Amino acid sequence: RAMEHDRAIEVYDIIRTIRDPEKPNTLEELEVVTENCVEVQEIGEDEYLVVIRFTPTVPHCSLATLIGLCLRIKLQRCLPFRHKLEIYISEGTHSTEEDINKQINDKERVAAAMENPNLREIVEQCVTEPD
Repeated sequence: RAMEHDRAIEVYDIIRTIRDPEKPNTLEELEVVTENCVEVQEIGEDEYLVVIRFTPTVPHCSLATLIGLCLRIKLQRCLPFRHKLEIYISEGTHSTEEDINKQINDKERVAAAMENPNLREIVEQCVTEPD
């Protein structure tokens, strides 16, 4: 349990500094992510299931998919332990949450999105740590 809690804090520390695609704020400042939105469960020897439930700022947020993509890319790059990653929109906080959940948890769609140079540039701007 303590290890899972430590891992959850570690995950949160990685995602809290991701910047919003439209605003100069971080996802933490906008309360899109909070410590409580991260859940970590051990699923094997040194392997963890990381579940994130983020809350878009408005129910019709057009950038929710992009925010999910930023969360996924940053964690894939930065998590120092083996993991399976599931990212969801907090239940009832977005008008098309089911579609978006499917999209951001589909490896092929994520890979295709990252092949788009414009999209990739936006993601890079959001996930790169400020100096």
